[in-house]
Amino acid sequence: MDTPITRAEHEEFRRAMETENQRLADEDKRQNRRIDLVEENIRQIGALTTSVEKLAANMESMVKELEKQGKRLDVLEGRDGEKWRSITGYIVTAIIGAMLGFIFTQIGI
Repeated sequence: MDTPITRAEHEEFRRAMETENQRLADEDKRQNRRIDLVEENIRQIGALTTSVEKLAANMESMVKELEKQGKRLDVLEGRDGEKWRSITGYIVTAIIGAMLGFIFTQIGI
């Protein structure tokens, strides 16, 4: 190491180091861009996860509400059926009563 290097050797080394430093700087820029993209994707995935959780909660409440509405609908449908059966029962009773009344008047009772 006692021998000094020439100016040309120094300049060649300096150019090689500048080239290497530029290559490393370019690679750092590429890596930073990739990291930024990954971070943005992670933020989007987090937002999507939150949205899915909210959607699941809403779906659960909708299922409960649909079950309640189904029960109420069954009650309402049953009520109409009961009314129809009772009305037809009254009509049949009235017809039978009228027929019996007509028969009894014909017999003379």
